[in-house]
Amino acid sequence: MMRTMRNLMSQSGFTLIEGMIAAIVLAVGLLAVAGMQGISLGRTVDANEIGRVTNLASDMVERIQFNRRNATIYNNIDTLNAATQPPTTQPMARGDYTQWQALLGASGLSGVQGLVTVTATGPTNPPLNQNLVTVRINWLGSVKSETIVRRNKSVLLTTIIAPE
Repeated sequence: MMRTMRNLMSQSGFTLIEGMIAAIVLAVGLLAVAGMQGISLGRTVDANEIGRVTNLASDMVERIQFNRRNATIYNNIDTLNAATQPPTTQPMARGDYTQWQALLGASGLSGVQGLVTVTATGPTNPPLNQNLVTVRINWLGSVKSETIVRRNKSVLLTTIIAPE
């Protein structure tokens, strides 16, 4: 009996240490989960922005494809520079510019800019009159941390459009 009491006395406090170690491991695990939650939220915001911008770039490519006979009219469009809009003699292209500029402005992105370049490409003999269309959208993406940090982001969409 005396021996049993001595064994119990030598082990006193051991359960307390086990409990403290378990609490520390649990706390570290919970901090890791909380950190991953923040990273996940930031990546969701990035994916949302990229999805919106990709849809806007695709919208302009579809507009140019619909007006493919006058694709070169869309060359050098810059939504931040009104002097680059298509001429009034091309009402469809000018309307596309105005509508696309409005869509970019209503996208909720800060510092958004749409750029379009159209370059003749393809074989010359026989001439296929193909055009390489590049639509680029730049914006300031937000990174959420202790302070909101802005960084430049860009999406580039390139395709070849040929007349009917």
